Amino acid sequence: MTRCIRQTAALCALLLVALLVNAARVQLWEAGSYSANAANRRAALARYAQPRGPVLVAGRPVTGSRDSGGRLRYERTYTDGPLYAPVTGYASQLYGTSLLERAEDGILAGTDDRLATFPWWDRIIRGHRPPGSVATSIDPALQRAAFGALGRRKGAVVALEPRSGRILALASTPSYDPTALSGNGTSVAADWRRLTGAAHRPMLDRAVERAYPPGSVFKVVTAVAALESRTVTDIEAPTDTPDPYTLPGTATRLGNSVPGCRNASLKDAFRLSCNTVFARLGARIGLHTMAQVAERFGFNDRRLRIPFPVAASTFGTTMDASQVAQSAIGQFDTTATPLQMAMVASAVANGGILTPPYLVDAVTNARGTTLDTGPQRPARQVMSPAVAGQLQELMVDAVAHGSGRQAAIDGATVGGKTGTAQHGVRNEGVPYAWFVSWARAQDSAEPSVAVAVVVEDASTDRSDISGGSVAAPVARAVMAAALRRDGHTVPPSQ
Repeated sequence: MTRCIRQTAALCALLLVALLVNAARVQLWEAGSYSANAANRRAALARYAQPRGPVLVAGRPVTGSRDSGGRLRYERTYTDGPLYAPVTGYASQLYGTSLLERAEDGILAGTDDRLATFPWWDRIIRGHRPPGSVATSIDPALQRAAFGALGRRKGAVVALEPRSGRILALASTPSYDPTALSGNGTSVAADWRRLTGAAHRPMLDRAVERAYPPGSVFKVVTAVAALESRTVTDIEAPTDTPDPYTLPGTATRLGNSVPGCRNASLKDAFRLSCNTVFARLGARIGLHTMAQVAERFGFNDRRLRIPFPVAASTFGTTMDASQVAQSAIGQFDTTATPLQMAMVASAVANGGILTPPYLVDAVTNARGTTLDTGPQRPARQVMSPAVAGQLQELMVDAVAHGSGRQAAIDGATVGGKTGTAQHGVRNEGVPYAWFVSWARAQDSAEPSVAVAVVVEDASTDRSDISGGSVAAPVARAVMAAALRRDGHTVPPSQ
């Protein structure tokens, strides 16, 4: 009898040890897979059991949380939702997150290990940390100026601080209110279908998620390549370019929309935006050098994060001479996001130094302690200071005497370049209007801002659509706001 008791006790002890080992296995080794299982509701319940951390603009929260009283308790709210949607994105119980809400989800949801004093202990006890906050680099005055100037048109604006790379404005129109996607009711699903099915695509962040044919604004890059390669040594010397110009190896004759381009100098060709001069320069410079210079500015880089991903801007690396000529004027397969073209303008304004752009100034914990600051990615010299000075001269001349006149600001030095990009089957689509620019107060040695604007459509006839008449006034409004921010007096209009 005693022997049977001992055997039973030993079996029970063995079973208890097995139970403890299995419990430890589940809690320490298998917990991650159980938590990630779509059928496990505990993670979602814990995620929404506390308010989500705020996104800050100029120190003011532009996001919040509302207690719904439901099982997924706290729903995201947005102040001036359409204004900041291209920055924040959305946070939805049904559809997840996007843009900054996704890139900084760990901080905002309280799951980032940087929020815990002892991360390993939190993982063991499954503790939920108070969320932190994310401070953006956006300037509300510039953001409002960008949205106000774009109005009801489809387009985008990016404004950068050239010295630091801080993104001061990131606008995309039409926009939407992310609050409509918070919660998990039937209205949220209906709003999701409405927004994702809309022909004007309000949830597309045109500033960073779409790359357009850049058209003539790409001539800034081609001018840099021409001067860096010494294909052009004097910006005022004739270029010996015919009008029209026959593309190499073809019978295709390329013309211009303005007179005065025959044998024009680089300075005159830039001001007049002569396709013939820049196409011929691209063919003379050659594919290797053109691609190399474009890639210095960030073309063909699929790794750019601000911190959310940016669509790649492209310049072909396998083209014949005629295709290089077309690419040199921003056509063929060349594409660019508005952020990419703002980076080009920023480098010119900053003496040839390109500082990588970023959107987050700092992330902090619930106690306000800074956990991380803006990315410390090194700036790079993408052109010599001498070439940058020549590009500044070309861009200032284009605003003072060329098609960029509507961007001029009294009391400031403004450089710019217009562009009208053809697209669609046989180029029958309404052209995209571009303008890239920078502004510096006349009593300052440092530029205040670099801006890129693209407008997809406009309420004008096709022949009237151009970067100068449609996009330049938008850029002017944003540059004026930046100059005022820096304490300079700017007249309200020209």
